[in-house]
Amino acid sequence: MNRTAPGRERRHVTVTGVVQGVGFRPFVYALAQELGLTGWVTNDARGVEAEVEGPAATVAEFCTRIGTRPPPLAVVESVEHRAVPLENDGSGFTIRPSSGGPGRTLVSPDTATCDACLGELADPADRRHRHPFITCTHCGPRFTVVTSLPYDRDRTTMAGFPMCADCAREYADPADRRFHAQPIACPACGPRLTLRTGPDDPGGPRDGEALAEARRLLAAGAVVAVKGIGGYHLACDAGDPAAVRTLRKRKNRGGKPFAVLAGSLETVRRLAHVGPEERELLLGPRKPVVLLRRRARAGDEIAAGVAPGSPDLGFMLPYTPVHRLLLGLPGDPPGPSVLVMTSGNRSGEPIVTDDAEALTRLAGLADAWLAHDRPIHVPCDDSVVRVCAGAELPVRRSRGYAPFPVALPVPVVPALAVGGDLKNTFCAGDGRYAWLSAHVGDMDDLATLNAFERATGHLTELTAVEPRLLVADRHPGYRSTQWARRAAGARGLTLRQVQHHHAHVASAMAEHGLDGSEPVIGVAFDGTGYGDDGAVWGGEVLLADYDGYRRFAHLAYVPLPGGDAAVRNPYRMALSHLRAAGLPWHDGLPCAAAATPEERRLLERQLERGLNCVPTSSMGRLFDAVSSLAGVCHRVEYEAQAAMELESAALDDLAGPLADDERNDAYRFMLRSVCQDPWAPLIADPAPVLAAAVADVRAGVPAGPVARRFHRAVVGLVLEVCTVARERTGLGTVALSGGVFCNALLTEGCGAVLERDGFTVLRHHRVPPNDGGLALGQLIVAARSGATP
Repeated sequence: MNRTAPGRERRHVTVTGVVQGVGFRPFVYALAQELGLTGWVTNDARGVEAEVEGPAATVAEFCTRIGTRPPPLAVVESVEHRAVPLENDGSGFTIRPSSGGPGRTLVSPDTATCDACLGELADPADRRHRHPFITCTHCGPRFTVVTSLPYDRDRTTMAGFPMCADCAREYADPADRRFHAQPIACPACGPRLTLRTGPDDPGGPRDGEALAEARRLLAAGAVVAVKGIGGYHLACDAGDPAAVRTLRKRKNRGGKPFAVLAGSLETVRRLAHVGPEERELLLGPRKPVVLLRRRARAGDEIAAGVAPGSPDLGFMLPYTPVHRLLLGLPGDPPGPSVLVMTSGNRSGEPIVTDDAEALTRLAGLADAWLAHDRPIHVPCDDSVVRVCAGAELPVRRSRGYAPFPVALPVPVVPALAVGGDLKNTFCAGDGRYAWLSAHVGDMDDLATLNAFERATGHLTELTAVEPRLLVADRHPGYRSTQWARRAAGARGLTLRQVQHHHAHVASAMAEHGLDGSEPVIGVAFDGTGYGDDGAVWGGEVLLADYDGYRRFAHLAYVPLPGGDAAVRNPYRMALSHLRAAGLPWHDGLPCAAAATPEERRLLERQLERGLNCVPTSSMGRLFDAVSSLAGVCHRVEYEAQAAMELESAALDDLAGPLADDERNDAYRFMLRSVCQDPWAPLIADPAPVLAAAVADVRAGVPAGPVARRFHRAVVGLVLEVCTVARERTGLGTVALSGGVFCNALLTEGCGAVLERDGFTVLRHHRVPPNDGGLALGQLIVAARSGATP
């Protein structure tokens, strides 16, 4: 065998990143064929390995193009190549079977059905016409069907579906779009749909008949449980008020908005305002739920009960073939043009993925079940995003995003950070990568805890992270923290705990690539977080890096009367804030009128004696208080309802961006020191804000102007505190984090005034500002190489 030849070269190439399940081996094969190179390509646990041989210049071109022109779904992190001896075997180029071994690759998220597959789906001449599981190398399920790596069919939930001769031929044809597409299937060999009407129904219509009957039921006002990629949805006609009321009542949803599925971008544009950034999100391969400002005429097609009290509607476009077929193809009988699509679960429980469980857990919620026999290996709920200041702001990072990693600015030891108890996501990290899980949910029942434990096992297996460290919140009552404590003891691992708001700020720093060598001014506004003094923090300005933080300023403490009772009843927070500000509970104030005279007497006694009244500096609770004070919301049925409705009221009164509102009627906080120590935290006292709001309300000023003036006051406070911090420390970078910054009006306003004043502003674009992004901050604070316990 000739090991050398003039002008010829053979190179071994290793490609890492999102390179499995995205058609990378077929791409390499086609590239080698185009360039006339011999060799082979394979998947292994590290990524994609290849060897190519041919003229040296052509081999060099191959090594360049493999990293710069990858398939649409691939993300190439690195391309390494080295010279190896020539083989001159003349056998062409082959795809070798995958191999295991040590190492790590990145799994693609589930991806929406591509345009080519949608075209085949609607083409009566195509053999996959109306096939509910049409997919190719560029689209379809990935994360939710992968059971282990390397990514091959026998390591997915498609292993139980042997390919027919036609699919096998496409799978083996380098010129075919389905060359080595692992979820490949067709009506002859793929999964099948079944429609059932209850647990005792052995199964009614199949496949196309099942879809037709599901469409008929939806048009007739029924609620149908629909099995998707990452779990079940509960669907109904979004234009049918009775159907929406039925679903809301059955699910015990309260007033929380539903997401909706529209058949086309044109439909969305008819019902909501769509900018270029929103259009890109709606049409892109991730297809999240996008929060859009509704048009006035949206009420003609969308029932009022879909999103009561919200100026926004959450839209998504079909991301699976089943969705497309449910909304109908050309020539189908008329049916709903917009469907409610909400997570298939009971309130507080995780999304249902198992078919047998769906028939029991969704009994009483659904009238029928449209199921299929392709197993879902891991749950993955829909992602929710909005556009803020022209950029994506994640509200829930899940399907289409997980488990795509976040590159870290500093290396971490192998670790698992478990997040918080609300909007839980967890995070596995090792080296320069962190993998955030899909949305798990609120950790308030056994089913969610079990789902959390299964998901941690799946993610750490896929990422080959073997944690040496567990990281949790400092709150002793968090179920996530208790789980981490038990797991650390059982596995002999170290447990580290990170303060809640420090983790929020660190999360923003990490996603922006800061190495922590210089502190930032971290503005962490949320509803609740366990403070160093045992109080409930939530209106914090920290001087923070990854090694630690100092509390520079915070909202003045007020009693949280009754704990969760105050969270559920914002009028209690309003009365507590008024009392702390020395303001009387006038009978004409909406928050006072919301409580019965007896309840007011009991609450006053409770506040006087400090019974069950932990102090709080929460900005989220101040938003609740002002919402009730202005007469917007007195009792909440879902998290952040009062604050969201206050934002809506402010938007109704606002003609342009908050930062550009020149009306000189904003309220103003009082910033004060509590002692002579220049490093003692500054106190942001809301008493002047509340006094001005009370005066406006008693004078008959509507809720809109009160809400707008309050938002402007918070923007002014952020600018004032950050300016003082810069004067004292020289720091010029501000990180905005915490759940309050899901409020686009506030985030845009704060960002604009800070940037106008010369600050560098870090806003969340890749992970949520709420507790869905908490685990990333926990990880980088606690697991950095050399981090102290």
